[in-house]
Amino acid sequence: MLKKFTFRTGVIAIFLLFLSNSLFAQDPEFTQFYSNPLYLNPAFAGTAHCPRVSLNYRNQWPGISGSFITTSASYDQHVDALSGGVGLIVMNDQAGEGTMSTTNVSGMYSYQIPVGRRFSIKAGLQATWAQKSVDWSKLTFGDMIDARRGFIYNTQEVQRDQTANYVDFSAGVLGYSEKYFVGFAVHHLTQPDESVIQGTSPLPRKYTFHAGGVIPVQSKGEPASLSPNLLIQMQGNFRQINYGMYFSKGPIIGGLWYRNSDSFIALIGLHTGILKFGYSYDITVSKLTQTSAGSHELSLGLTFDCKPKKRRFRTISCPSF
Repeated sequence: MLKKFTFRTGVIAIFLLFLSNSLFAQDPEFTQFYSNPLYLNPAFAGTAHCPRVSLNYRNQWPGISGSFITTSASYDQHVDALSGGVGLIVMNDQAGEGTMSTTNVSGMYSYQIPVGRRFSIKAGLQATWAQKSVDWSKLTFGDMIDARRGFIYNTQEVQRDQTANYVDFSAGVLGYSEKYFVGFAVHHLTQPDESVIQGTSPLPRKYTFHAGGVIPVQSKGEPASLSPNLLIQMQGNFRQINYGMYFSKGPIIGGLWYRNSDSFIALIGLHTGILKFGYSYDITVSKLTQTSAGSHELSLGLTFDCKPKKRRFRTISCPSF
């Protein structure tokens, strides 16, 4: 419900922050999980073998003033000299028209372990530098309000903002074959303090489980497949379960997901050559249906060709969005 209040008009959320010396936050999320694989699980670093670039943009609840806009850019590839994959991801989250800003820069490494002829495991580690800040010039408080003329007074609230800089660590594991995959990741292993006011604000660990498979479908013309998937995330008191299905035929990919009792997610994508592009829309079914205007998300990916290596490398077959 805090997201229903704007940061410019009232900001009741800020007062709620001051009521406690210990606060807890929650990570931004992306609907197109597999179009942003490094954000989902560091073990995905290098799974495409060749150089891969992913760009993601999400506008959550644009119908509500002060919506949440999250962007990310990542690069990863397999490096034979390191016997694994390396990756870099930069993410920025703007809440309340930039009132609260979070920027993360993460580097990761994953190592592939061939278990058998048809099954492999990748284990990944991630190190992150993060910065969180609040722009107090965009905040308004109750003592600034005149009953007739609105916001006309200067607030007596003492500015207590500070920029939070911290280092964070995460880890993940991914098992896969040609037909199925399963992964688990733990983010914020050390639960760093990201408080921008008085007191502490430990970032709770985020646990992510994801699994899916690829089922070939007989069709005329270009090959087709179905891919059922499941995503479960837990962070503090937050619980989320997403389950859905992708369908692909040639370069066209469609998907339909259901998330808890909150929303349906519709997706359409194009994957041809080195380029992939996806658009998804979250159809809100909660009490915010009439005001939120859903959520929009765009993804753009480039997977470049590279010369085949003498050493055998098994890439993962999973959805691109």
